[in-house]
Amino acid sequence: MSSFTQKISPFVQHEIALANESRNKGELNAEFSHLENAHVLGQESTYHHVKVHYLMLLWGFRQKRLAEVMGQMFRIFGALTKTMLGFVPAGNTGGSNISPFKRLPIKPELANIIQQAKNNV
Repeated sequence: MSSFTQKISPFVQHEIALANESRNKGELNAEFSHLENAHVLGQESTYHHVKVHYLMLLWGFRQKRLAEVMGQMFRIFGALTKTMLGFVPAGNTGGSNISPFKRLPIKPELANIIQQAKNNV
């Protein structure tokens, strides 16, 4: 496991935990929003990138959203094969409502966490 993966891991896990809490409360949009945050934080780590897309895939199944399921299957393959090569569009939130190739602005609080993890590598 890379140093970045280790440093970013608690932050990704925190967002996943918040997603689980939201799901348990029936707050499906909040759940997905936390998964998007986890994606932005972890997308430079193959492990976290694939894991978050898998969780988004499960979300799509639970919501019976075929477009999300299909989009996540494509994204899981991309995360497995492209992340280690650095082919990730920074800030992309990972849902099928966004092109998998589109860069997006990163929320300042997430950008600070990412930068901190990179500086401590």
